Amino acid sequence: MMEQQTSVKTMTAHELTQLLFAQEELFILDVRNTSDYENWRIEGHRVVSMNIPYFDLLDGVEAVLEKIPVKQKVLVVCAKEGSSIFVAEMLAEAGFTDVSYLQGGMKVWSEHLEPVKVGDLRDGGAIYQFVRIGKGCLSYMIVSGGEAAVVDTLRMTDVYEAFAAKHQWTIKHTIDTHLHADHISGGKKLADQLNASYWLPEKDAEEVTYSYHKLEEGQEIQVGATKIVILPIYSPGHTIGSTSLIVDDTYFLTGDSLFVASIGRPDLAGKAEDWVGDLHNTLYNRYKELPEHLVVLPAHFGSYTEIGPMGAVSARLGDLYRNNPGLTIADESEFRYIVTHHLPPQPNAYQEIRQVNMGKLKPSEEEQQEMEVGPNRCAIHDK
Repeated sequence: MMEQQTSVKTMTAHELTQLLFAQEELFILDVRNTSDYENWRIEGHRVVSMNIPYFDLLDGVEAVLEKIPVKQKVLVVCAKEGSSIFVAEMLAEAGFTDVSYLQGGMKVWSEHLEPVKVGDLRDGGAIYQFVRIGKGCLSYMIVSGGEAAVVDTLRMTDVYEAFAAKHQWTIKHTIDTHLHADHISGGKKLADQLNASYWLPEKDAEEVTYSYHKLEEGQEIQVGATKIVILPIYSPGHTIGSTSLIVDDTYFLTGDSLFVASIGRPDLAGKAEDWVGDLHNTLYNRYKELPEHLVVLPAHFGSYTEIGPMGAVSARLGDLYRNNPGLTIADESEFRYIVTHHLPPQPNAYQEIRQVNMGKLKPSEEEQQEMEVGPNRCAIHDK
């Protein structure tokens, strides 16, 4: 951390992520508007947060000093940084010795990607999970023999480019498991920038305005000279084209069909009643036939409780069939009712985001940021 002249410290999104991964104690004073705080905030295993809007603190922090622990790390958070610096400095002047503000605020937090190594592949490669911890999105880089494939790429494509360049890997493929509705995909953009192949399920691509390679069951997408092979598995339900990937007979990239603590929702294209049967068949028949040892790597997580002690979000498929509430509904009619009637609010601007991912809308960078504000809410049980 970089020391400021006022004794207030700067905490970067990377530093905060590592602190949350390590499950360290942290007290957060969030000075955004109450509605923004209640919709979306920073959470963690040992995080306590309090919301007091900035405008309530303009005349000083005296009224809240007793509510803030003196001997604990304190982080002040706002939307873009400015307000949090002002409040953090007042806390420092009041005698707090370990006060930081979040650099770039929630705007930067929303876009931060943290690469976490999930594991090795049998022929010398590896798989990395890119955790978008502020929004719950997960993407992947599969590497072997100096080549890489990126799965469910987010729009912050420079992060993948820099990570690959650092390790001298060449990105040969980008793959979307489905047409996303909660965030803007960077898959086509990254592929075009690097002259790589972009893959998308054909049934999700009926309205797209660009060229792509068809991601189809039974196909093999090889990465590197070694036999690290990605095998697509057609798994409709979240979308009609949703396609999962088995990597190295070990890792199971389930997109938004199956999560660690929940299952995908079928309503983001307005076709919940049409697709709920497909979702049930995928989860209760198709996936059930697969080996229990497969390590499920989803495209999202709904809560910080799904993040493991090393920062990765994953689980054995067999364990999920015992513990995931979305996989233990015995009666199909009950499943249909829950999946179509007990849904959380839909993601922010999800209809516009689908249009962007089809190539029909081309918003500015600022407009894209605004579209993605808030949690992803791709799961049945996301709050």
